[in-house]
Amino acid sequence: MTLIDEFNAAVARSKELTKRPSNEELLDLYALFKQATEGDVTGERPGGFDFKAIAKFDAWASRKGTSKEQAMQQYIDLVTTLQQTYA
Repeated sequence: MTLIDEFNAAVARSKELTKRPSNEELLDLYALFKQATEGDVTGERPGGFDFKAIAKFDAWASRKGTSKEQAMQQYIDLVTTLQQTYA
């Protein structure tokens, strides 16, 4: 199985968790997914009172410089850990 196949399988498994992960874990999933699929964050940091958008932007920005392959592997590892905790 290729890394991309494993990543896509992990994405599917992440949607099958029976309990909701913490907000921090969800932000990690989001950031790794975006880094793996789109690369480094672009655009300006959201302003104002959109705290959810700011948190997502900051989480993704914290992964800047991580290769898509590294982000995919980290995502796979995180989903595996979350399955053990929340499945």
